[in-house]
Amino acid sequence: QCRIGPMRVGWHGVLQPIADALKLLSKEDLIPPKGDTFLFSLAPSLCVLATVLGLSFIPYAPRFQIVDTQIGIILITAITSFGVLGILLGGWSSNNKWSMIGAMRAGAQIVSYELSATLAVLVIVIFSQSMSLTQIVLSQQNGWWIWRAHGVGFLAFIIFIIASIAELNRTPFDLTEGESELAAGFHTEYSGLRFSFFFLSEFVNMVVAASLTTTMFLGGWMPFHIGDLETFNSFMNLIPPVIWFVIKVAGIIFFYMWIRWSFPRLRIDQLMLLEWKFLLPIGFANLVAASVIASQNWYWYP
Repeated sequence: QCRIGPMRVGWHGVLQPIADALKLLSKEDLIPPKGDTFLFSLAPSLCVLATVLGLSFIPYAPRFQIVDTQIGIILITAITSFGVLGILLGGWSSNNKWSMIGAMRAGAQIVSYELSATLAVLVIVIFSQSMSLTQIVLSQQNGWWIWRAHGVGFLAFIIFIIASIAELNRTPFDLTEGESELAAGFHTEYSGLRFSFFFLSEFVNMVVAASLTTTMFLGGWMPFHIGDLETFNSFMNLIPPVIWFVIKVAGIIFFYMWIRWSFPRLRIDQLMLLEWKFLLPIGFANLVAASVIASQNWYWYP
């Protein structure tokens, strides 16, 4: 995995993504003659719409949020889960067996891991006592929930990271587009602009997942403080909140890519076994433990 990528466009290939985007825009946009034309055209737009709408609920800095609502967690979970409909429609409307198998895998995978991700989110809702993303960030003024929740916060963080990688269809959970088994999975028949929409939604979804992880577990735009070290903490406060948010999101995205470079693809049975026999029971037990800790005030609370 340490092979060198394209190096010809720009200095050390830094302009390669722009070149790839222009190439996709200039490609011929084909529609399978025996597929469902309307649904085939609609599917990529649904995926992009779901991911872009998810960005509007993220608090990037104080007073820097498009939509601030008291049920932000519910809305962003529902909207981002809506993107799986685009994958299912794209696979079914292609009238291609590889696309259909990839779409069915995506439906089973995303719906399954959504359960564990929701259980991890509920742990943070219990401790912050709010479903507003802004209030969740403000509740971490005296410490981030990843360590302040006495173990259950860190375990919820691990569960959420694993579940989010599965929902993003990233390696080692990229069974929906496994080229060694399904040609290209649910987007086998796509080309040109519609093909680029699927890729755009996948990468924007990475930003949404990393932003959610940062907001719930890593303090959002809050700076990093260490106890009573006033000089260090004062220096950390000099960094603008939006820069803190970008640094944390970039770190999570780097971790996603690190996992992609490090692990081979799982089998479909291993994927479902991990969710239903490991993550889900652990998630339920962690939620019960979080409820007990929060109700008895057995944690550091301001």
